[in-house]
Amino acid sequence: MTSRGRTREKPPFEPGLIPAPGEFLVWRDGQHFDRWDLPCTLCGQPTPMRSHSGEPVHKTCAESWIAANPVEARHGRFASDLAPKPKSKGQGDHS
Repeated sequence: MTSRGRTREKPPFEPGLIPAPGEFLVWRDGQHFDRWDLPCTLCGQPTPMRSHSGEPVHKTCAESWIAANPVEARHGRFASDLAPKPKSKGQGDHS
């Protein structure tokens, strides 16, 4: 039983760049994986993968969709993760 105001769904997380048609999506964040398989919105086969908005989709299906729909892909339905920030403070510092 859950208390009021709590939801089990994770909020969407911030997407990064949309790859050019034919390029690969970078989905390294653990939030792309769910423990439950749901039907892929593009092919209908089960998948634990999720887009940034939580849409169940295989990464390869999303990449194929971007290649087949390059104009619509610019709206950001599927995107790569944000680039990770450098871990060391001095990296890139020229002082």
